[in-house]
Amino acid sequence: QVQLVESGGGLVQPGGSLRLSCAASGSIFGVYDMGWYRQAPENERELVAVIRSGGSPNYADSVKGRFTISRDNAKNTMYLQMNSLKPEDTAVYYCNVRASTPTSYLGDYWGQGTQVTVSS
Repeated sequence: QVQLVESGGGLVQPGGSLRLSCAASGSIFGVYDMGWYRQAPENERELVAVIRSGGSPNYADSVKGRFTISRDNAKNTMYLQMNSLKPEDTAVYYCNVRASTPTSYLGDYWGQGTQVTVSS
């Protein structure tokens, strides 16, 4: 059973920084692809960044050069370092794990979300 808990959100002024954490139960780090998504009010949930099981990261164009995704498999924790924050980054941020094997899709797991608000 996979459980994910996000933390680190809050209120920050434009240009500021935050670091989000996602703590996971179970032996999933180093095995499955993981990522961060966000959802603003009245918007669809969108991909922010993904990190493959082998450690390779990819980012949405809107956050390239500003956000960094990383993982610490020994601590079962994933991070999202967010720099140069903009008001349009305001959203609830969700941790995601895509459970799959080379031949089958097992399901997506989601955390409860953490609020990030960028405003002066």
